[in-house]
Amino acid sequence: MGRQDRDRRGWLRGAPAPRWVRALPLALTAGVCVTTLASPEPLDLGFLLGAIPPLAVLSYGPAVTAALGAAVVVMLSVPAFQLDRPGQTDVLTVCFVAVLSVFVAFVRRRRDVQLDTERTIAEAAQRAVAPPVPERVGPVRCAGLYRAAQFGTLVGGDFFDVRESAHGVRAVLGDVQGHGLAAVATVSSLLGAFREAVLDQPDLESVAARLDRRLVVDSARVVHAELFATAVLVEFTPDADAVRVLACGHPPPVLLRDGGATEVDVAPWTPLGLGLPGARLVAAVLPLRPGDRLFLASDGVFEARDAAGVFYPLLERLPALAADADPATTADRVWTDVLRHSPTVRDDVTMLVLAPAGPAGPAGAATVR
Repeated sequence: MGRQDRDRRGWLRGAPAPRWVRALPLALTAGVCVTTLASPEPLDLGFLLGAIPPLAVLSYGPAVTAALGAAVVVMLSVPAFQLDRPGQTDVLTVCFVAVLSVFVAFVRRRRDVQLDTERTIAEAAQRAVAPPVPERVGPVRCAGLYRAAQFGTLVGGDFFDVRESAHGVRAVLGDVQGHGLAAVATVSSLLGAFREAVLDQPDLESVAARLDRRLVVDSARVVHAELFATAVLVEFTPDADAVRVLACGHPPPVLLRDGGATEVDVAPWTPLGLGLPGARLVAAVLPLRPGDRLFLASDGVFEARDAAGVFYPLLERLPALAADADPATTADRVWTDVLRHSPTVRDDVTMLVLAPAGPAGPAGAATVR
């Protein structure tokens, strides 16, 4: 998945409480103790102690919450603290709040454990659908980056994969209709078809036809399903000295060469799932030179807009972002720059950077634009 953020959930969405939250009950306890002991006169600060057990619930389990609750009762009862001589009712109220807080902490801890288990299972299932791209597949160095639009998911409407076959390294990057969890079934179906076709089909055109057929068949099972997906497929020769490219309703790859960035000139075809046209697909052939790299991205990159509605200028910024960078660093830099341009990205964002490491071939057939 590229270099994913370690934890995108945030404190209020399931991540562990930050340090300042964990320190609140301890700091309040210490502050009340120091203030009352240092003051020559009794201070009416006992009401503050009632907030300590509830604060502990935010970040601690039942044992620590119970200990802090007991400490509060002791502080109210010890004459040395001079907490304005609280009455029996005040102490009983704090005791009740402390016991209630322990119960809440127990329930919260049990739910946190259950949620962590379910999240681990969900992540394992999603990574089984779209596992991380290896750093190298045959003679090609690879890096993939994925950011799902639906918060808390690892898989959405975008997909990519890189596989080695007897005909060379083959890769796909695409975007299915819709996004989020509703699109995961279609993504899983397409990736399964791609992985089988990579091994069985003799050319890239046949691989695209297999993916198209998969979506047509799946769509026929549901009335008005209208399943379709845009995709770009590439196939490196066994020596990685040339690449063949197909674009089915998807933006073509960007070629990084000699400090510049240009889109590979490929004939556009209809999206997958709509039935490929009668004319046979023909992939564009691009000879590669030493240092060439291919950058593939989803609409989430090309169509990211700033506050004024201006699209992200990928071709203008990509050369500088990719300068002296390996594939993984390039993807990370582009993602950071996209967020700087459009802080509220609302679409799935997918990138795939492929750097051939094989011998270079002669200049030739395909052009770039």
